[in-house]
Amino acid sequence: MRALIINNREDLASLPAGPVEPLEPAAFHLTTPARHLALQDAAGALIARCSLWRARDAHGASTTTGLAGHYVAADAQAGNELLERALSWHRANGCERIIGPMDGSTWHRYRLLTDRGTEPIFFLEPDNPDDWPRHFTDAGFEPLATYFSALNADLTRCDPRSEQRRAELERDGITLRTIDIKRFDAELAAIHELSLVAFSGNFLYSPIGLDAFLASYTPIRPHLVPELVLLAERGQQLVGFIFGIPDLMELARGQPLRTVIVKSMAVDPACGGNGLGGLLMDDCQQAARKLGLRRAIHALMHETNRSRNISARYGTTIRRYTLYEKALT
Repeated sequence: MRALIINNREDLASLPAGPVEPLEPAAFHLTTPARHLALQDAAGALIARCSLWRARDAHGASTTTGLAGHYVAADAQAGNELLERALSWHRANGCERIIGPMDGSTWHRYRLLTDRGTEPIFFLEPDNPDDWPRHFTDAGFEPLATYFSALNADLTRCDPRSEQRRAELERDGITLRTIDIKRFDAELAAIHELSLVAFSGNFLYSPIGLDAFLASYTPIRPHLVPELVLLAERGQQLVGFIFGIPDLMELARGQPLRTVIVKSMAVDPACGGNGLGGLLMDDCQQAARKLGLRRAIHALMHETNRSRNISARYGTTIRRYTLYEKALT
């Protein structure tokens, strides 16, 4: 096997495919890895690939943690060699541990699906072959964090406290509205600003620039339904949001559209504890019900996130995911 080091997205265009497809140049540009490793067999076919980064802390400063993402491997043997090369590179560059799979930060794709359950894959959900977690554990990685998605199978259930909370929030100057698609970039800029504050205490958080944030949402803009994206404001200041989107995978499978995906939710820490998160969730689900949808999936939550408490009022776990780490010292 031969490993190529790709340092720019232009070189990806000349990389021949094989059992594994080359990384899209747009993904390289969006996440700006320090290195991209492409593993080829004796005939030159691509059989595994990954990108490497140095993780950043909550202030954006470089750390001694390495990241491996954009991971794809045709089989366990190719995956093992690729991960060994990734470990060696990070070790030689002074990293004390490596985390993966993570595409540069938690703002992009990360973790592996490790408990598939019986529900089919939903829109925007990361998927992977069932043997990939073993690639990491066989290379000496251990679970670092676990995540889950939950299903609310009955949108007729409402939170009886919502109207009282709405009245209390309105007395405090907080009102809810739907996103204005005509002002999409401006609305996302406000969501970005709030996200940097609301998510700053999240596990493995690092900041993201506005341009990269906007670029990550551009592909889903055509699929947005304004009624499912709710913004909470006090005056002109955004203090909370919830981002829902229809499960377009149902349509792709030839099934009727019946599910909303609750992709993300955030509340300004200054407004924490006043029930705003619960109201956003209830209003989003009821908006979905009015649109004819019957179910909601609360997607990709960390086991310790506060959003889990809100989700637990409605949903049951349908899927689990794992993020791995390995010490290099």
